[in-house]
Amino acid sequence: MMNKDVYLTKDLYEASALYSMDRKFVGLKQEGNYAWFQFEGKADCQRLADEFWSRKTTVNAKAYAEAIRTLKDRIFSRQ
Repeated sequence: MMNKDVYLTKDLYEASALYSMDRKFVGLKQEGNYAWFQFEGKADCQRLADEFWSRKTTVNAKAYAEAIRTLKDRIFSRQ
């Protein structure tokens, strides 16, 4: 049974924003062709994801680019 305080997203760019904002990445769940990124703190991550999608959040560009690269590496290291 999954921890109920875990936020899930399959969007790489949303996950990268969370990762670059120092949210705790707790795992990657592969489901067919999709990878679900898992972060600790569901309510906080949901709030930040909402801000991300409404363009109300700011992240460090270098941290965001590094987060994309890191999370892509996690996906492709499992294949």
